[in-house]
Amino acid sequence: MQPIPDHLGPGLDIVFVGYNPSIRSSRTGHHYANPSNRFWKMLHAAGLTPRLYASDEGDALLAQGFGFTNIVARPTRTAEEITKEEYAEGRAILREKLMRYRPRAACFVGKGVYEQFAGRKTAGWGFQPDAAAAVPGVREFVGPSSSGLVRLRLDEMAAIYAELARWREEELGRRS
Repeated sequence: MQPIPDHLGPGLDIVFVGYNPSIRSSRTGHHYANPSNRFWKMLHAAGLTPRLYASDEGDALLAQGFGFTNIVARPTRTAEEITKEEYAEGRAILREKLMRYRPRAACFVGKGVYEQFAGRKTAGWGFQPDAAAAVPGVREFVGPSSSGLVRLRLDEMAAIYAELARWREEELGRRS
């Protein structure tokens, strides 16, 4: 299985940070490609995108200010397969990416992703009061994982991510 390329660049509004690529994503080369993953539906339902995008349209979102990366590059069936060593290495690499590209916000798609990155528990859903990355100007947002294994309903997930859409519109003047 091959890692999938990041979709990153300077001046992004939001970089979405996942655990690692799924097997399906590795095969297709696209983020959040598993049909049971609700990421793309959740983005649209939250008001972050003007329409429902498919996983193979991730490049189009780069131009809209959205980037994609993972804390660990190795594809696995589940996040439980990721080792402590991989998280430690991924934490350092992710911090370097945030320093290099300086998005306005890093959105961790799952509490566990943030907790592995920050080395501490979250303050709950939404923007975190104390930035773990200590990257000036980068806000840290924690939302639920979009995996089909998560028991939250799509509308519940979208309501959490809607805070990110409101922030983007109010603070950055950008609408979906």
